[in-house]
Amino acid sequence: MSHNQETPGDSCSDRPRREELQHLAELEPEARYEAALRICAVGDGSQGASATRTVGRIAETLADTRSRHCVTFAADLVSRLLHGGAMSPGEGDRLPRSVAAKLVRAQHLRDIEPLFVELPDGLSDPAVELRACLLGELALIGSGDGRRSLEAYAERLGELGHPLARLPRTRLDIEHRFAVRVRGLGSVKTTKQLRSRFPEAPSTDRGAAVGHGVSDARDDGRANAAARPFRAGGWAREPEARFFTLPNPLSLDDFGISFIKELPLRCLAGEGGRRGSALACVTTPDDVLNELFTASYVGGVNGQGQGGAYARLYAWDSFYALMGMPTGVPLLEAVRRAADHRWLRFMAFTDWFHHDTSDLAFAVLDPTRTRVAVLAATDTDVHRDRPA
Repeated sequence: MSHNQETPGDSCSDRPRREELQHLAELEPEARYEAALRICAVGDGSQGASATRTVGRIAETLADTRSRHCVTFAADLVSRLLHGGAMSPGEGDRLPRSVAAKLVRAQHLRDIEPLFVELPDGLSDPAVELRACLLGELALIGSGDGRRSLEAYAERLGELGHPLARLPRTRLDIEHRFAVRVRGLGSVKTTKQLRSRFPEAPSTDRGAAVGHGVSDARDDGRANAAARPFRAGGWAREPEARFFTLPNPLSLDDFGISFIKELPLRCLAGEGGRRGSALACVTTPDDVLNELFTASYVGGVNGQGQGGAYARLYAWDSFYALMGMPTGVPLLEAVRRAADHRWLRFMAFTDWFHHDTSDLAFAVLDPTRTRVAVLAATDTDVHRDRPA
C-alpha cells in the first residue's frame, strides 16, 4: 500500500458515488455482489468510469471479507470488469493485483483453490490474470505448495508464457525481507544511518582517476528494466539508470564514492550544493533486491502499490538488468552470480538527494571489474525542492 494512496472518485462530483459505496458496504456480501451486477448492466455512458470504479471497490471489499462465496464474487467481478474493457490500462492492471493480494491475506486457501479447477486456453481470458496474481501472492507466503490444481495452473501459465510464470512457486532465501517490516529500519535518509547499517567503501585517488576515464555504455532496454520498480510504483522523479565500461579492471579497494563522483550522473549534478559529504557503503544483493521489491510493492508517495506478485517480478527484472544478465538465466543461478558482483549504496548532497522521503542509489561492479551499473531514484517531487 502506498504512503498516500489517492483513490479515484474523491472529488465533489463523486460525492453521490461515495454515499452509494457507504450504503453498499452496509449490505450483506450477496447483496453487494447483486448490486455490483446491476451496476455492470447499466454502467455506461458518462457514468461508465464512475460505475466501473464502484464495482472495482465492491470487488476489493468482497475480497477482504472472509467467506467462500466472497472469493467467488470478487473473482467474478474482476473478470467482468476486465472483459468489458471499460477500465483504463492502469486500473486494469491495479485491480486484479489488489484483489489477489486481499484474497490471499483474508481468505482460507481451501476457499481460493476452487478458482484453479479449470485450466486456461490462453492469456486473453480475463480470468487468467487474477489467478496468476493469486499464485504469485501465495508463493510469497509459502502457501499452496503441493496442491495439484495450483501446480497444474502454474505449469499451464508457463506453457502460455505468462510473465509471472518465470518466478519460483516458493520464496527464495535471498527474498527473505520481502514485505517484512523491521522496527527501526525505515528508509535510509542520512549518512549517519547509512554508516550505521553498512560498512563504508574506501575513497581513493586511484578510484577518482579511473572514474574519470569511463565510457558510457547506453542501453535503453536495460535501463527501462532497471527503472521499472520505481516507474510502476509511481515514484516522483524519473529514475536514472546508467551503464559504464572501464578500460582496465578496477580494484575493489578503488570502487567507492571517489570513483562514483567522477561518473557523469544526473543524480550527482551540483555535488556540494548542499551541506554534507557524499558517501558510499558496501551492501549485499538481498538488500538491493529488497529495495527494488519495496519500491513497487509499497509505491511512491503519490503512486500506488503494485501487489506482491508484480513487485517481485519487477524487482527481479531490475536486478537482472543491473547485472547485465539475460532473463533466461534461472533465478538460482542469478543468485549465485550476484555474489560475485560488488554492490554499493551511495548518497550525496545534491538537488537529487533530498533526505526527507525516499532516496535510493546503487552502483554495481561486475565480476570482470570492467563494467559498472548505476541506478538512482528519488520520491521527492522535483517541484518542491527544499532549500539547502
